[in-house]
Amino acid sequence: MVLLEPDPFLSELHKMYERNKSGTVWVTMKRTNMKPRKSKKPNPKAEYVCLIRANDGKRHVSTKISPTQYAKFSQSMVIIMKGAMADTLKRKEKKKDK
Repeated sequence: MVLLEPDPFLSELHKMYERNKSGTVWVTMKRTNMKPRKSKKPNPKAEYVCLIRANDGKRHVSTKISPTQYAKFSQSMVIIMKGAMADTLKRKEKKKDK
């Protein structure tokens, strides 16, 4: 898995959606402090970041976002995801009642 900066991650996410017009891209998010677990007791002063991972079955990429960057990054990611969904989702055909 490759840990990228936020801007290269967004461009790679866009490429994944372009490559997989009929396939699937999984995007996961979770809160973490990016430190290995040594004790079961959490550190209250640890700064948590958002770890975002994308996977298309062949390529795995990830990035970490601080709480201050999250709003801007989230808006950019939503634009990319909506653009990909608008192209690949099929419209439901309405049935005419006779």
